[in-house]
Amino acid sequence: MEFVTLNNGLKMPQLGYGVWQVPDNEAADAVTEAIKVGYRSIDTAMIYKNEAGVGQALKESSVPREELFITTKVWNSDQGYDSTLRAFEDSLERLGLDYVDLYLIHWPTPDFGQYVDTYKALEKLYKDGKVKAIGVCNFEIEHLERLLEECDVPPVLNQVECHPYLAQTELKEFCAQHDIFVEAWSPLDQGGEVLQDPTVIAIAEAHSKTPAQVVLRWHLQNGTIAIPKSVTPSRIAENFDLFDFELSADDMDKIHALNKNRRKGAHPNEMNVR
Repeated sequence: MEFVTLNNGLKMPQLGYGVWQVPDNEAADAVTEAIKVGYRSIDTAMIYKNEAGVGQALKESSVPREELFITTKVWNSDQGYDSTLRAFEDSLERLGLDYVDLYLIHWPTPDFGQYVDTYKALEKLYKDGKVKAIGVCNFEIEHLERLLEECDVPPVLNQVECHPYLAQTELKEFCAQHDIFVEAWSPLDQGGEVLQDPTVIAIAEAHSKTPAQVVLRWHLQNGTIAIPKSVTPSRIAENFDLFDFELSADDMDKIHALNKNRRKGAHPNEMNVR
């Protein structure tokens, strides 16, 4: 495993396991398999409705809690200072944990104008020792600028849609300037066209790796944190098998040139669902 050091000194695995769209009754088995393969970072959220299943796997795991890195998120309908604090306690109970390693705001929902108050609740949780780090998801530069101006604790990372067809170059540059890591959700374009791209396929063949492994390696070498999701044991293992090869500078340039600024998910300024 390769690790990154967040801006508060906390170490985080650069490769994690995401459980978006994993049903709660499948989450325990999926997370158990991921931990068995070697994943130590697990990313869930209240809105995924599988925190209880994730918690079951954690409870049954023989891996010490301090070796695991658990992320969850506050959903849009729970934004606001007091409601965020309540939502966190509910997530903690479902997970069966005393603390989480990372707590994130899931979307800025800018039309509601509550993300600063929400983030201040995260700051309280951090200062009270209930979370080891705090951050955000799907924040654009303007949202990050407001947090940095109005809040005390800078976010350690910004989890956003990111893959070769949505390289997030400008956002990554801003985050790097402010010591904020970018974490990629849908790092494989949800198994979409990126994995069928002739450039990716050619690079994969040259390294005797799969297209998914090449794309994930591209993320890691870019300094991006990646959280691929699969419930298939062979894919869970495949997505972890990234540490015995390296892409060349030419490989990296060719993949970066694929950028289309094309999203699969919603634009953060338009995602105002409660």
